[in-house]
Amino acid sequence: MKKLLTVFILLLANAVWAGDVEDGDSAYRKKDYAKAMQKYKAAGIKGNVSAQAMVAGMYVTGQGVAQDYAEAVKWWKLAAAQGDSKAQFNLGLTYGKGQGVMQDYVESVKWYKLAAAQSVAAAQFNLGFMYVSGEGVVKDHSEAVKWYKLAAAQGFALAQFNLGVMYGTGQGVERDYVRSHMWMNLAVINGDALAAKNRDVIAAKITPLQIADAQKMARECQARNYKNCD
Repeated sequence: MKKLLTVFILLLANAVWAGDVEDGDSAYRKKDYAKAMQKYKAAGIKGNVSAQAMVAGMYVTGQGVAQDYAEAVKWWKLAAAQGDSKAQFNLGLTYGKGQGVMQDYVESVKWYKLAAAQSVAAAQFNLGFMYVSGEGVVKDHSEAVKWYKLAAAQGFALAQFNLGVMYGTGQGVERDYVRSHMWMNLAVINGDALAAKNRDVIAAKITPLQIADAQKMARECQARNYKNCD
């Protein structure tokens, strides 16, 4: 089973505002991080979401300032309050890891759900794992499968891998080696090398005809852009 994704989503600001954000982007690209931070902060104080997220990210990486997760959380909260899905995901991660805040899995789940509602696949995947592990929620494999499926429908290989595991072990779903093989196949297509080994293990449990069916299902699922694959 693949575990929580623990990498923050950090993106360069989108300079839809002239002035400070544009100047901040220019300075950042030139690696003048102190000036970039100054400009992003000025725009962030005025309410620019992208700038707020960049300030948070730079506090995480220590670019232009001393690394400070507590400050990052403060700025992510400003962006998240305006509905920024990546800031919401990052807050879920900080509360889950206890960086800049007291570790709080319930709070982590809250932020992941807000991001997941905006189709952030990484948040959907992490929610799935938290329902498997029982962190911040009551352990519920069926609920985990629901969140994994949402992420898998976006081509998220880690979720596809975990669905292969869930179907192979009968956790949250009826055991189905053909579907397990299908999801492992899709995870391989999307770059998960470990899935190939698991797919071979599953293949040893089913007939050549069932393998052919699983491969056909994987092709059809991919052709539908991973939608309605169950």
